[in-house]
Amino acid sequence: MRRWMIVAALAAFTSPVFAADTYVVDKTHGEVGFQITHLGLSKVKGWFGDYEGTIVVDAAKPEASSVEFMIRVASINTNNEGRDKDLREGEGLFEAAKFPTITFKSTKVVAKGKDAYDVTGNFTMHGVTKTLTLPIKVLGPITDPWKNVKYGFETQTVLNRKDYGITWHKTMDGGGLVLGDDVTVTISLEAAKKKDEAAK
Repeated sequence: MRRWMIVAALAAFTSPVFAADTYVVDKTHGEVGFQITHLGLSKVKGWFGDYEGTIVVDAAKPEASSVEFMIRVASINTNNEGRDKDLREGEGLFEAAKFPTITFKSTKVVAKGKDAYDVTGNFTMHGVTKTLTLPIKVLGPITDPWKNVKYGFETQTVLNRKDYGITWHKTMDGGGLVLGDDVTVTISLEAAKKKDEAAK
């Protein structure tokens, strides 16, 4: 009897109820945006329209969750065609033909409070990889009217573009720079459970 109880307990612990679920980022419901100082006077905003990612959510053991995310640099948009072309192609800027993607792959997840996590991983931009920790706010899960299980994820961080080899600059007559060094990155994502896992 005791042996049967142990077997039953092990079976329950390893059942799919406790399995991690994979969520796929929906780029039609989200934003990957940034802003940078221009002439020391204003903030120029832009975004990347083409990105994808997967988030493995382990609700029972959040520290076992993981994230992989990729942005296609050529999708940059600042509402200025000429500027966007320069950003994509200019030397010392994104150089999208040579460095077509920006990627993040998590290595550690640490709970920081209710629905808040620090997610550390390898961040690669312009061919340079550095360790980066992102503060993540988790929203959900919810089930939408079409029976899709979804989570929301939000983060904001500040990057120094020169740390990643994006070194273009132009000095004004007064000594200031046309572009600032710090870039504020804001990401808001919606992700849905993979269809082949929806029946778990």
